[in-house]
Amino acid sequence: MEPQQKIISKIAQELNLKEQQVARVVALLDEGNTVPFMTRYRKEQTGALDEIQIRAIESRVNELREIATQLQRMLKSIEEQEKLTPELRAQFEAADSKKRLDELFAPFKSRRKTRADEALNRGLGPLADAVWSGRIGDVDLRKVATNCIGKHEELTDLDAVLNGTVDVLAARIAESIPVRDALRAVAQKTGRVTTKLVKNSPDTQLFADYSAFESNVSRLPPHRVLAIDRGESRKALRVKLTWDQEQAVIRASAVLRLGNHRAAVFLKECLEEALKRLVNPAIEREVRRDLTEKSQAHSIEVFGKNLRSLLMQPPLTRQTVLAIDPGFRTGCKIAVLDADGTLLEHDLIYVIGKEYTQQEEKLASLVEKHDVDVIAIGNGTASRETEELVARVIECRKLKCQYVIVNESGASIYSASPVGSEEFPKLDATVRGTISIGRRLQDPLSELVKIEPQHIGVGMYQHDLSEKKLQNSLDTVVESCVNNVGVDLNCSSVELLKYVSGLNRSRAKNIVKWRTEHGPFRSRSQLKQVSGIGEVAFTQAAGFLRIADGEDSFDATWIHPESYALADVLLKQFEITKASLATGNLPSEVRNTIQKATPQDVATNIECDLYTAEHLIESLLRPGRDPREGVSGPMFRSGVLKFEDLREGIRLHGVVTNVVDFGAFVDIGLKSDGLVHISKMSATFVSSPFDHVNVGDTVNVWVDNLDLERKRVGLSLLPPSEDER
Repeated sequence: MEPQQKIISKIAQELNLKEQQVARVVALLDEGNTVPFMTRYRKEQTGALDEIQIRAIESRVNELREIATQLQRMLKSIEEQEKLTPELRAQFEAADSKKRLDELFAPFKSRRKTRADEALNRGLGPLADAVWSGRIGDVDLRKVATNCIGKHEELTDLDAVLNGTVDVLAARIAESIPVRDALRAVAQKTGRVTTKLVKNSPDTQLFADYSAFESNVSRLPPHRVLAIDRGESRKALRVKLTWDQEQAVIRASAVLRLGNHRAAVFLKECLEEALKRLVNPAIEREVRRDLTEKSQAHSIEVFGKNLRSLLMQPPLTRQTVLAIDPGFRTGCKIAVLDADGTLLEHDLIYVIGKEYTQQEEKLASLVEKHDVDVIAIGNGTASRETEELVARVIECRKLKCQYVIVNESGASIYSASPVGSEEFPKLDATVRGTISIGRRLQDPLSELVKIEPQHIGVGMYQHDLSEKKLQNSLDTVVESCVNNVGVDLNCSSVELLKYVSGLNRSRAKNIVKWRTEHGPFRSRSQLKQVSGIGEVAFTQAAGFLRIADGEDSFDATWIHPESYALADVLLKQFEITKASLATGNLPSEVRNTIQKATPQDVATNIECDLYTAEHLIESLLRPGRDPREGVSGPMFRSGVLKFEDLREGIRLHGVVTNVVDFGAFVDIGLKSDGLVHISKMSATFVSSPFDHVNVGDTVNVWVDNLDLERKRVGLSLLPPSEDER
């Protein structure tokens, strides 16, 4: 079987897909098609695989190709060493991971000299081979070993010979893949992690929960693994991994078949030496590394889910927003933005050290002057003091607006970034940050793409994760969200456009430059006039770029230019004008006719495949469909909640700000978010908090417990029972 076909067959089996589907996806990827494009516009070729399935194929094919390349490189190296046997080749070709290949290749790598190497150089190889094969047993070993004394200047006595032989055989045992597999299984099954605090460490208090912590390896949740790793790296924790050594010896002895071996006693001594000096440290590193890698992968996955939920929050359309970046000493920065996010005015107010009446007057004047609909308050320092001021102004002045608390994570990074400087070159960095707070309420996706995802603040231990893996994963999430929503070609920023299928930063900049020089795009076809966008890039990008009032009404829909001719035929059949399509106001009788049409009939009538017919029907019924429609938006407030107002059992309204393994944090209007522990999410077992909540969800919660000393609030998604009230 050809290497490519082997890879396709393996992936199909792993993902439970048809080989034909996998083969077609791989071919499309190799032709340069993007995942979003294939997901939406090549369903007839992939068999309607979704984005998750296509990305899984993409990831696995890249991994298996890397393994295949690594395999060939290793086999060539072993062949050059004249050590490659058919049996060894078969072992390497059966390896299904880089980790296994590295393990198999370890004996053939150039390395620093070991005790086993030194013993072999002294001529103890034949003696070790004889013991290993059973030609020499425990009874006659010392007698035979005596004959080796003096054959090398280092072999001065019997102990030197026997110790050297132990070194050779211990290394051979340690390099045995079956032995390592058996010992690895024991460590994973019986392993226990224990931690102790390091005295006098400046971070001791941070890791007080791990002062005498102990857990089975198999039951150690990802967030605890990452916390332990962090404590160890900060020298605040000592970490130890132990496992059942008696069971390890039994399992390894069985693999080595020592039961009836003539040199069983001596080989058991070699085994114990191998475990103590060579295998156990390696297994411990490996188990700890596996725990960390799996926990990091899980953390990246959690981060991605939270980021997706945050980016897919619905925009606050046609609303004038007054954004406030709270602060004590330097004051609260204010920026008023019109419905399109254009800066109208910026100013400064103070929540301390100034005459309150004057500050209230200034705030009320700005709200009334610009007919502000919503006040967006950043959740940083002085947020709650600012909230009190805003709530008082709204109530006392009877202003016709509400306020909302906005997560300002990353706003300061954006304000000092080249992107922020390029967008607002004449404004102070603090004003840029305030504008970002307001705009991320108006359109979260368009604004948050300007900030590196890891700085948005919806992850778990993101600063301890592999920067490259995290960045790749989060970029994939952003790309998915942008292409799932679609982009307005005439008003989107470079930072948004660069994530569109078929585009990159360079092409995005060229689009904005063309728009600046020639005015708004009037048709998608004009994209071909932009430098760097040829037929391939146009095909990949066009369907995701929309023009609201262009020359062709299809340009405002999800219909791809390659299907315009088919769409024209369909319009004629349904007697629909492009004008009605552009507004989305289809006559009810026409809408009913379309809804009654079956994709199969449409496909037959206009001579296209079933998936294209389904896509055209959906595009006619919902021309500018936004997947964010129907998602709960921000929670508006008009009054302030204080910790002193709380009591156990009362019901509150809140917004989920972060979801982690052990629960979800909810903004209920206090200085710090409350925590809904995973055990308080449902009356039945909860395997994942994501089964119940996502970032941005508006939820009803009940106060479960209050920590008066630290002013922490425990919340529950479950209403208290009658006797608890």
